Amino acid sequence: MKKVFANADEAIFDIHDGATLMVGGFGLCGIPENLIGALVKKGVKDLNTISNNMGVDEFGLGLLLQKGQIRSHKGSYVGENRLFEEMVLAGKLDLELIPQGTLAERIRAGGAGIPAFFTPTGVGTVVAEGKETREFDGRTYVMERWLKADFSLVKAWKGDKWGNLVYRKTARNFNPMIATAGKITIAEVEELVEPGEIPPDQVHTPSIYVQRIFQSVGEEKRIERRTVRKA
Repeated sequence: MKKVFANADEAIFDIHDGATLMVGGFGLCGIPENLIGALVKKGVKDLNTISNNMGVDEFGLGLLLQKGQIRSHKGSYVGENRLFEEMVLAGKLDLELIPQGTLAERIRAGGAGIPAFFTPTGVGTVVAEGKETREFDGRTYVMERWLKADFSLVKAWKGDKWGNLVYRKTARNFNPMIATAGKITIAEVEELVEPGEIPPDQVHTPSIYVQRIFQSVGEEKRIERRTVRKA
């Protein structure tokens, strides 16, 4: 299988209107900014996104939101994006807020082929409304369903031409789980190397999960909120 693509524009050739996308990253750390930029340029619309958060107003998924390309979002954090907040409050965006650990596990379950699981998180709150609950060993649990996507978009530090990926430090965050849960996983990497250059015991995402890969350009490693200590 030919996995290596020249750039993000070529790698997203079949992402269509109404597609469900999982997008890696936490805040602005480990986000596939080239892939997001290519989607903005392509102009696909009515996207259903699954990601921990929505970036900021003018970067990350916030760019797609700004262009009106997102129809619904599933995530765990809504801070740092004023437009996102305004759209949700105005009823212009379908939002499902999910506890962060539950979000991670629903994505992991999707990649592992587990259709549902039980968790105590959210019992007795709006999170559990309309969902099945059961008691195990005297404690109530709520059933949560897996999450899967048409396309998973991830960012890695290094990858080889077979699609094996290595993430760097906190950029590892949601990316490994998301890489397993899409029908097609597209990875952008800072460094693309030949097969065999990554020691097997250093691989975080095996190549079997990755269908497309390309080397990113113009890295812009923003800090979501810079906090400094007073002198």
